Amino acid sequence: RRQATEYSTSSSDEEFESKPSLTHKAKRALRKRRKLEKEIKQLIKQEELKRLHKAQAVQRQLEELEERQRTLEIFGVKLERELRGEADSGTKDENQMLHEWFELVMEKNKLMRYESELLIIAQELELEDHQSRLEQKLREKMAIDGKSK
Repeated sequence: RRQATEYSTSSSDEEFESKPSLTHKAKRALRKRRKLEKEIKQLIKQEELKRLHKAQAVQRQLEELEERQRTLEIFGVKLERELRGEADSGTKDENQMLHEWFELVMEKNKLMRYESELLIIAQELELEDHQSRLEQKLREKMAIDGKSK
């Protein structure tokens, strides 16, 4: 009887002692989870800032490109008039004007390719942003308790 009493007492003592350690473990796990969530949020914010800076740079480059294309267009119209004889070409001969015309066309084609590349980069950034938002929504939905799901 005495042994049974001691056994039951010692087992209840173990249960009592194990409960605080479980809450301690739970608290530690909760702190660890919160720390991980905070780190993830910081990483997400850093990625968003990188995308924002890249998008701003792309936007500036597109604006500069548009200005350069306008300048080339104005110069091209002037050169085309000179080639047709509608404007005074001054001392330029026709071969020199044709050479300038072809250089102008090559430059314009180069700018158009660059513009296409920039638009692709902008679209890529937009898709990355959309993916990030979807991942965030998924994390939020996965964090919901099983009962609420």
